Amino acid sequence: MSININDFNVVKEGKAVILAPKQDKVFYNHIQQFNRDLSVMCTIAWLNQYKESKAGSRELRGKRRKIDKHAESGHSSEDVPFVRILEALSATGLRAIRYGHEVPQVSRVIANDLLADAMASITRSVQYNGLQDKVVAHQGDAIKYMGSLPDSEKFHVVDLDPYGTAVPFLDSAVQLVRDNGLLMVTCTDAGVLAGRVYPEKCFALYGGNNFGNTPMGLELNHEAGLRLILGAVALAAARYKKAIEPVLSLSIDYYFRVFVRVTTSPLQVKQLAANTMLIYHCVGCGKQIEQRLGRATEKHHQTPRISAIPGENCQFCDRVFHLAGPLWGGPLHSPLFIDNVLAINTAASSKVYGTRERIKGMLTLAKNELLAPFYFNLNQLCSLLKAPPLAIDDFARAIGNMGHRVSLTHAKKNCVKTDAPWAKVLVVALDWLRVRNKKLLDSYQTKLAAETDDAKKQRLQAKIDSLSADLGNSANLKLGMVGYRLLETVTRAEVDFHTPNDESDKITRLRKVKMVRFQENPSKNWGPKSRPKE
Repeated sequence: MSININDFNVVKEGKAVILAPKQDKVFYNHIQQFNRDLSVMCTIAWLNQYKESKAGSRELRGKRRKIDKHAESGHSSEDVPFVRILEALSATGLRAIRYGHEVPQVSRVIANDLLADAMASITRSVQYNGLQDKVVAHQGDAIKYMGSLPDSEKFHVVDLDPYGTAVPFLDSAVQLVRDNGLLMVTCTDAGVLAGRVYPEKCFALYGGNNFGNTPMGLELNHEAGLRLILGAVALAAARYKKAIEPVLSLSIDYYFRVFVRVTTSPLQVKQLAANTMLIYHCVGCGKQIEQRLGRATEKHHQTPRISAIPGENCQFCDRVFHLAGPLWGGPLHSPLFIDNVLAINTAASSKVYGTRERIKGMLTLAKNELLAPFYFNLNQLCSLLKAPPLAIDDFARAIGNMGHRVSLTHAKKNCVKTDAPWAKVLVVALDWLRVRNKKLLDSYQTKLAAETDDAKKQRLQAKIDSLSADLGNSANLKLGMVGYRLLETVTRAEVDFHTPNDESDKITRLRKVKMVRFQENPSKNWGPKSRPKE
């Protein structure tokens, strides 16, 4: 095939070069370089762990007898290609070509797409990169293609990155992944997964709902979106006696990306109910009650007990509960896997991986997240009490001094996770109101001492009298407000916001690193592009 380079836009990313038609008929989004950089690194990290897990198995020893034949030709068993990768919705083929260039021991990468224009583009770019022996373009419906392959042609890595939801592809994808293989899934329908206006569509696609539009719940929808995706993947895999282990789950800009190890294990499949949960979420103060759909027990012939269902109204603010889920209740990440990816990222070249700093920031936060499901927004919590914002460092010192753990989250700014009971979180918030009122009282008293105008002195004295009567109150709270009710029901206690501890030191160290976590606006209208025309 003769290629006239002047007829194409040359796109360089990583070690790959693609030739995109100037009429732009093929879907390409340069903003997703972070996604592609991370996918390559995660595939390499998975490969390292896969080889370690197979090192002592009979299967690998049998393969080594065959592989050792290559030694005579100068090849060792460590560099013989064997990894098969499928990019089911390839578009330009950029990601597939990067896998061929950058992932070691790749024997075959299939770049599948439905569009004829995409096939022509992929074939042309593969030839330009000299990867005809590794990367193969295939035209076809992704679902039908994945469902048509025999067991002998299964893939070690399957990458799903569709326009919109990946749910229609999950059933065939989980069957196509080899045992202990890696399934990578992107969903760009954030408006459904993390939004507030499509609950019926969210349930239809993912079998559950997020927190909707509640004041304290809207921020949580980014993690809820991840857990809804993982729940859908886990359920699809369980139908074929396969269990999942999420090794990395990220909410990124306008999409979600999860990396899941898939293992054939009927025993682990039986744990799915215990790893699936509903969340009772108070629409007022944000209290959450976790309800697992099952509980693992070693006792035989006994039905596991389920947690007590909460009353109709919240014990703290008397508001009603809304229900989120069912969704994945297990861990979102594997710290060991993230460590491997971070090590690969550290050794990588910035010339090849242009988003190294953001990968470092996002994964460092993900690694340090508590396993406890869901975070909350400190500013929103304080707004319930009409109190000034509570700094993350102050909150970390308070929670740490109460004997509990706290962490940041990669998903949202100014949000934290903690294993402290909600009652103690509210105690911290109420005492923060007292501390801030005390500072305000001191400032009024200082102004009063310096004031000479009688009218102003009277107004200051009235404010001082009001604050002095109850430092733990807020004049802006009225009967019927959530904060007003919290003042009546929460037992107050003084909290230490000043003494550093291990938890606060950990938060301080992370925040001092100045990690790149969020995408800066690189261009106008940089979000999801329109679907390519057929």
